[in-house]
Amino acid sequence: MSASLRLSDTAQAARQVFCAQVGLALPRLGDDLRQSLEDRLTHARTPKEFQFVRDTLAELQRLDRAWMDGVRAALLQRQKPAGAPQRFQHTVPGRLELQATEVVEDELLASRLAESIAEANQQAWRDLKLRLQFTQDMRDLSPHDVTRPMALAKLLVEEWIHAGLSRESWQKLAPTLHASAGQHLAGAYAEANRLLVSRGVLADIDLKHVVRKAATAPAGARASEPDDSGHAPAAGGEGGPPGGVGLQWWSRVRTQTQDMVGRLARLLGERSTPPGPADSPATAGDGTAHHPPPMHPSPALEAMLMAEQRQPLRMAASSGGSGQAFESTAGLQQVQWAAQQLHQQTRNLKQAAESPSEKAIIEIVALMFQSILSEDRIQPSLRVWFARLQIPVLRVALAEPDFFNSMQHPARRLIDRMGACVMGFDSQVAEVSAQELEAEIRRTVQVIEQYPESGRRVFQLALDEFQKFLARHLQSQGQTGRVVSLAQQVEQKETLAVQYTIEMRKQLNDMPVHDSIRHFLFKVWAEVLAIATVKFGPQHETMLALKQAASDLVWAASGKPTRAERSQVIAQLPGLLTRLRKGMTLMGMDNATQDEEVKAISAILADAFMSKTETIPADQLAAVTRNLSNLEDFLPLSDDSDLELDQDSIELITGIDASNIEVITHGGAAPAHAVRAWANELQLGTWLRMDHNHHVSQVQLAWRSERGQLCLFVTARQRYYLMQSARVASYLQAGLLVPVEDESLTVRATRSALEKLDANPERLLT
Repeated sequence: MSASLRLSDTAQAARQVFCAQVGLALPRLGDDLRQSLEDRLTHARTPKEFQFVRDTLAELQRLDRAWMDGVRAALLQRQKPAGAPQRFQHTVPGRLELQATEVVEDELLASRLAESIAEANQQAWRDLKLRLQFTQDMRDLSPHDVTRPMALAKLLVEEWIHAGLSRESWQKLAPTLHASAGQHLAGAYAEANRLLVSRGVLADIDLKHVVRKAATAPAGARASEPDDSGHAPAAGGEGGPPGGVGLQWWSRVRTQTQDMVGRLARLLGERSTPPGPADSPATAGDGTAHHPPPMHPSPALEAMLMAEQRQPLRMAASSGGSGQAFESTAGLQQVQWAAQQLHQQTRNLKQAAESPSEKAIIEIVALMFQSILSEDRIQPSLRVWFARLQIPVLRVALAEPDFFNSMQHPARRLIDRMGACVMGFDSQVAEVSAQELEAEIRRTVQVIEQYPESGRRVFQLALDEFQKFLARHLQSQGQTGRVVSLAQQVEQKETLAVQYTIEMRKQLNDMPVHDSIRHFLFKVWAEVLAIATVKFGPQHETMLALKQAASDLVWAASGKPTRAERSQVIAQLPGLLTRLRKGMTLMGMDNATQDEEVKAISAILADAFMSKTETIPADQLAAVTRNLSNLEDFLPLSDDSDLELDQDSIELITGIDASNIEVITHGGAAPAHAVRAWANELQLGTWLRMDHNHHVSQVQLAWRSERGQLCLFVTARQRYYLMQSARVASYLQAGLLVPVEDESLTVRATRSALEKLDANPERLLT
């Protein structure tokens, strides 16, 4: 037998061992899933959640064996190196749109699981991949190789669906699935590596084996090849980051920006150092480049800067022969005149400059503002106001090198924030809010111009003021303010429901209260109290009556050994049940469900009447009654729990029609941490394209709640999308929510400047 055949047989044996170990890990994975559901069942905080968890647990107990058997059968079919999937086409036949949607969703589920498997077994998977490549002359593994995390994850997802388990249950169990799979599949990678080593395949891995042979596939074909975690690499690089289409887009844009900053750093480094070898600027871990110490303008240049800043851009002489300052109604003709004046201004400044470094910085800043003036997605009048920032920005660029190094410099951020708002304008938006926004931009520019020495502090103050204005401005458009008020109430209600539940658990922790009464208080009454607090306030008579009902229920459900206590129960019971029904009606519970709750409570109260339940000591009961009456005093100041949000809850809490508000609560895989951070970094006023239920619309981030749990997006036609932060991250990750602009205004302007300098580098010094 030839050496190549022996290696091929060894690789096949390793795959067989791998598949066998995966099969052995499945029962442990199933145990973890059931344990997770049982724990969640105990701690469910709403009837809806309790019902879902219970149904999911029953579904899993009924179908998990079919899932595991399906996985094992599929593993047997895919042990060969090029074993391709036989299924992953399980969606509803005859419905092409539905099939496409479900296939994409399954891909997202598998992608997230693959990421977890790869992260948990990073070194073992890398070693196994290299050893298997060694058995096939260092050619890359097939995308369908069963040892690939993505191929294995797809198999697990497709057999889950084929067994009859729902995608919704997978999404709810995703955290446990990811952690458990990463842990229990470690044995599969370890055993496969052990077999290969025992048969003499790369017992000691040398880094030289990492170098692949030259690829024969075209570059375009390789660009879409999945990486080790099953994700297509980001454009322009190999092995793009995991986390979905959106995160790859974000990573690509960030990489391009960092590359651009690096090019600019090298350019300025060369121009600002004496002749001789120029060191490349070091780059910090956050991508920020470090340059030589700050330069101070030469005296002649400083004088020219002061002179230029004292007089704003002026348009052509009027018929009377006098110059006229630009107004906010400037059109394209004024933009052309502004471009000419900026060009003349740049020539004057470069003539006053005394060093190549000063000339280079003046030229780069001038080219940046030329780019902004030519940006036809910004209204002409606004472009003129942006152009008037050239001198203040130039002063900052000369004094503070990190203006070029960092995208977080306040001067850049101010221009980018203003640009992000106005580049999303269309005709409808312009009619509604352009005038007010333009007035604020004009005011901001004029404030900066008034400072004789514009620096970081001036731009930071201006940025802070613009941020405050923007928050007010966005919420004043159309019905947005009312929708924001509704959203705030919903967030308050959901947060209070969690907090009331936590506090009642604490109060009743050591008390002999019947489990059914605990369940009612934690799952039903906590939500009743939360809604009542939002509607009426914590000290309203209705709220006080509902809090008293909680205390009375706890007392009534304890044993009643004396005749006096039994008489008191009989006297109070009708009023107590009336208050309980009133509260359940307040939370929108239908009569049939109310009857079930009252029936269960009545049975417990009957047992208490006959002293079949434990008696609560009087002093303990008095303390709990007092605490429940002032429950809001014990609530924590903050809570990070996800909100259970839906369309009906808005109308229920506020009593206002919410037909023009789309509440998005489900969909997408659990977002990666990087995507969550990206979602939190989205700025108010940013325009994005949203693909929701196959309908693409342009939306603007108009509001983020104080707790950061909710975001409100609005279209030009006043259609509102209210989303939890986790859903925003999921949409970003899936590429369903994408910024309209790939790059900020200053990044695009800098890139344009560099392109012009590449074409004509001599202009730096002329």
